[in-house]
Amino acid sequence: MIIIKLGVHVSAAGKIYKSIERAEKLGCNTMQIFARNPRQWRRKSLSPEDIEIFRKKREKSKIDPVVVHAPYLLNLASGKESFHKITIREFSKDLAEADKLGVDYLVTHMGSYKKSTEKAGLLRIVEALNLILKNTKGLKTQVLIENTAGSGSRLGYKFSHFKFIFDRIKMQNRLGVCLDTAHAWAAGYQINKKKNLQGLISEIGQEVEMDKLKVVHLNDTQVELGSRLDRHFHIGEGNIGKDGFRLILNHFKLKNSTFILETPKKKSDDDLKNLEMVRRLFR
Repeated sequence: MIIIKLGVHVSAAGKIYKSIERAEKLGCNTMQIFARNPRQWRRKSLSPEDIEIFRKKREKSKIDPVVVHAPYLLNLASGKESFHKITIREFSKDLAEADKLGVDYLVTHMGSYKKSTEKAGLLRIVEALNLILKNTKGLKTQVLIENTAGSGSRLGYKFSHFKFIFDRIKMQNRLGVCLDTAHAWAAGYQINKKKNLQGLISEIGQEVEMDKLKVVHLNDTQVELGSRLDRHFHIGEGNIGKDGFRLILNHFKLKNSTFILETPKKKSDDDLKNLEMVRRLFR
């Protein structure tokens, strides 16, 4: 019997190790967190005591893998030299801290090439990632690049962008992929149709290799196909729909993936409702 690896993005408010308790309470066997405020620059690092408690609680739990999402402020594609250097410095610190926590994956967006070009932005990402991986040589936490909806000048809305980057990274074994379903839909991938879902999976395999895909962010969305808008919604209640998620969850090349929900949390039982829907759709 295959047991689905399913979790949610849980709060790390208060003490970071509280996130493990919150995930377990929801019945999750994997989870994603922010290790620090995602919309502010780093104010302080985690204390050795909190890191130790987190690791011990994780060892005693059934939470595996653990995913950390990188802060939104970072921009690997930035054409502004000063900001690019700050991103490399802060990202290196975030990756080192994730490794201290024993985290398996650090998920990041590619960033925006604002006031530049796609190719220039992609080259900046390559430069940044090569320096970050060099700065953190020997760490076990793997960096996962997430696909995007492609709004504005954001990169990562098609997998040729991933190929461009992966082909130029020196430590490829430390790099992987995170697929977000809502972002894929917004970027024009009609993944609620069997043929089109297979097309996306084939594209990932051709451009990057399927074994690089480690995590799937499972999100529905109410935006129109190809709208380039990043809006998440409850599983089965958006345009991807129940039939779409049934296809995704049971595709033989995704069935053993780690699925993380980033769905809305407006009501206290929203996470439980979305988790239950996924379990019903997974055969």
